[in-house]
Amino acid sequence: MLGVGAGIAAYKACEVVRGLTESGHDVRVVPTRSALEFVGAATFEALSGNPVHSGVFSNVPEVEHVRIGQEADLVVVAPATADLLAKAAHGQADDLLTNTLLTARCPVAFFPAMHTEMWEHAATRSNVATLRSRGAVVPDPDSGRLTGVDSGKGRMADPAEITDLARLLIDEPRALPRDLEGVHVVVSAGGTREPLDPVRYLGNRSSGRQGYALARVAAARGARVTLISAHTMSLPVPAGVTVVNVSTAAELRAAVHEAAPSAEVVVMAAAVADFRPAALLEHKIKKTEGAPDPVVLDRNADVLAELVENRRGDQVIVGFAAETGDRGSDVLQYGRTKLRRKGSDLLVVNAVGDGRAFEVEENSGWLLAADGAETAIPFGSKSQLAAALWDSVSELVGRAHA
Repeated sequence: MLGVGAGIAAYKACEVVRGLTESGHDVRVVPTRSALEFVGAATFEALSGNPVHSGVFSNVPEVEHVRIGQEADLVVVAPATADLLAKAAHGQADDLLTNTLLTARCPVAFFPAMHTEMWEHAATRSNVATLRSRGAVVPDPDSGRLTGVDSGKGRMADPAEITDLARLLIDEPRALPRDLEGVHVVVSAGGTREPLDPVRYLGNRSSGRQGYALARVAAARGARVTLISAHTMSLPVPAGVTVVNVSTAAELRAAVHEAAPSAEVVVMAAAVADFRPAALLEHKIKKTEGAPDPVVLDRNADVLAELVENRRGDQVIVGFAAETGDRGSDVLQYGRTKLRRKGSDLLVVNAVGDGRAFEVEENSGWLLAADGAETAIPFGSKSQLAAALWDSVSELVGRAHA
């Protein structure tokens, strides 16, 4: 069930409906009466294929104000206005949406949208804390352009992000506990590019989706996230996440080392180039000049190993290894060797090739721990892998602060 509050961001709810229905889910839209001033019922009906009502006296024989909540596998409220959050926190039930919120026993997620002053008001903060204490998922809103000329914190999360988190909660209802509250997390994502001439570069196929999923899930679990992003411009920035854009391995290294000292957790999910051209040519290599000279490569610094060497005693460091097997060893054996060599607390090992790991929406692999524990991560969305990783990281952080 998608509840829609009366805010200008209601138009974004249309994209959430489309994203969930295209994923094969049956979506029932329940707007407030005022929300229909922003987007008409006909639009939601056309997108969802289901009737749209806002009052408790519509379709009375079906007892919709009870049945919708009872039958839902997930309730998402987007936008969740200050008024809706207040009503939900205090158990008010004066329309179909608020009645549904009282009858739902499935996971419930609110995605706030309001002006900054409303979000920061003590009443709203108290209402959000109450909802979270009851098990509701309430990620912080994004920062950016609001209505009129105003900008600030209070912008609703991108519809693609809401859709992704909704899918995660359908598959893993307990995937978003508020267990990283106040923890500073640094995540690297994407693939670096090492320039050869003004046109060409050495790079890799990393899309950054896994790193962005890690940042998105961590933020929803309460973390303060710094995302070091290498060439992932087409991905929407997760709400509440601070992004530092980089290009080369050297730039990524500098950004990670600048952010890491204040972080409790550093996750190196980026595909950092192992080598770079020894010299950057001033002019494009011309085909008419014949075969170019062999490209001489220099080795880039091992950022993960440097983080391990320089870390604080209680800092949790996680590496990623995209591996292929060969005649000498398989993917998992290479991962074990890399974990011992790098010295990180955890290492996620992915097998690449044949549409796996890079440039796809799903992932799988193994989570290796320094204490020898090994956990297979089944095939699923990259957000599911992210949730599994944060479960392990949260446990390590908890031990460090015990």
